[in-house]
Amino acid sequence: MNILDIIENKKIGKELSKQEIEYFIENYTIGEVKDYQAAALIMAICINGMTKNEIVNLTMAMANSGDILDLREIQGKIIDKHSTGGVGDKVTLIVLPIISALGIPVGKMSGRGLGITGGTIDKLESIPRI
Repeated sequence: MNILDIIENKKIGKELSKQEIEYFIENYTIGEVKDYQAAALIMAICINGMTKNEIVNLTMAMANSGDILDLREIQGKIIDKHSTGGVGDKVTLIVLPIISALGIPVGKMSGRGLGITGGTIDKLESIPRI
């Protein structure tokens, strides 16, 4: 299996197999598949679309491509409020403390230097400590 065959298969409208998708994700994350090859595959996907199976397989391959945080020890429901960013994102900074104050565990991943307004961490660090 190689990336050129995978790109060609999608380019001509074939459904990618689970193995082809996993090959792409695994080899892209280790640098074997180059950015221009990934771009070609993404363009073929954009033009020809994806089946439900391809979407599921891509999602699972991406989710399993890195470390997975095990939250099974936390009792009850866990929520996440993911910010898509943007100018003036104010929801995360207000909603999460409220939810947390209600005793609901919140899994929150935050970043720095995201876009022109920064990430949630940047915003939190701009608030002076009293």
